[in-house]
Amino acid sequence: MDFDNSPFQGPFNPEDIIKRGKQQLPNLAKYLPLGIIAFFIIIAMFSSFYSVGPDEVGVIRRFGKYVRTTNPGLHVKLPFGVEKASKVKVKYIFKEEFGFRTVQAGVVTKYSTKQYFDESLMLTGDLNVLIVEWIVQFKVKDPVKLLFKIRDPRATIRSISEAVMRQVVGDNSVSEVLTTRRVEINMAVEDKLQEILDSYDSGIQIVTVKLQDVNPPDPVKPSFNEVNEAKQEKEKVINQAWEAYNKAIPAARGTAEKTIKKAEGYELNRVNKAKGDAAKFIATYQAYKDAKDVTRKRLYLEAMTDIIPKAGAKYIIDPSQKGILPLLRLDREVQSQ
Repeated sequence: MDFDNSPFQGPFNPEDIIKRGKQQLPNLAKYLPLGIIAFFIIIAMFSSFYSVGPDEVGVIRRFGKYVRTTNPGLHVKLPFGVEKASKVKVKYIFKEEFGFRTVQAGVVTKYSTKQYFDESLMLTGDLNVLIVEWIVQFKVKDPVKLLFKIRDPRATIRSISEAVMRQVVGDNSVSEVLTTRRVEINMAVEDKLQEILDSYDSGIQIVTVKLQDVNPPDPVKPSFNEVNEAKQEKEKVINQAWEAYNKAIPAARGTAEKTIKKAEGYELNRVNKAKGDAAKFIATYQAYKDAKDVTRKRLYLEAMTDIIPKAGAKYIIDPSQKGILPLLRLDREVQSQ
C-alpha cells in the first residue's frame, strides 16, 4: 500500500471522511434500484417453481383457497406467497401402530420396550381384561379433503381407531378375541373406521386393520393359561369322543345294512326257488297226465341219475344166480397200483 497517497495521511479529520462519503452516495444511489429489482427477480424465481414427486400430487392454494391440483413433475405458481403448494403423498401406504412402536424395521425388527397400556388395555364383553396390539394402514384418496376437512389426520385416525377397537372388542368374549374371531374383528373395525372417516369427509381410505399380539396382563397370565389348558383338554376329550363315535356308528350302520341286504337276498332266493319248484311240479304233472309211462320212466331215470353218483360201491347181481361168489376188492387194488 502506498501510504503517501492514502486519504488518511496527516492528522485524523472526521469532517473530511463525512465529506468524502457524501461525494460517493450519488454513485451508490444510482445502482440501488437495479439491486432491488434483481433481488425481487431472484425471489420470484425461487418462489415460482416447485416440483412434485412421483408418489405425490400438488394442491395449489391462492390466498388460502383451493384453485387446482398438479401431477408429478416441475410446475410454476404465482410467486411471493400469492399461491402456495402443498405436497400430499397419494400412493404411499401410511401405518399407525397401537400398543407398540417399531424402533427399527428390517430383517430383525426392533421394538420399543415401553408399554402403552393407555391405548392397548381393553375390556372384553365377558368382563375380562386384554392387552390388544394392532396396526392400521391407510392412504390418501382425496388430498383436497385431507387438507381442508380435517385439521390433524394422524391424530384423528388414532383417536377413531382406538375408540372403534374398544367397541368391537367389548362386543366379543375373551376367547373370541384371542382365537376364533380375529379375522371378523379386523373386518368389523375396518368397516366402522372407514364409515366414520367418510362421514367426516376426510379423504382417507383404510387399507387394512390387523390385530397383532393379544394377551392377558402379566399378573393374570398364569391363571389364564390354566383356564386355556383346561379348555383345550376339554376340546381334546370332546374330539376324541366324536372320533370314536364316527368310527363305531358308521361301522354298526354298515353291519346292520349288510345283514338286512343279506336277509333280503336270502328271502328273494327262497321265494324264487319255491316258485321255480312249484312251476316245475305243475309242468311235470301236466306232462304226466299226457304221457304217464314216458313221464314215469323219465322221472325214474332222473332220480337214479341223482342217487347213483352218491352211492359208494355198487354190486350188480344176476337174478338167475343161485349163489353169491366172494367179491374181490378190485377197485382198491387198481387204485393202489
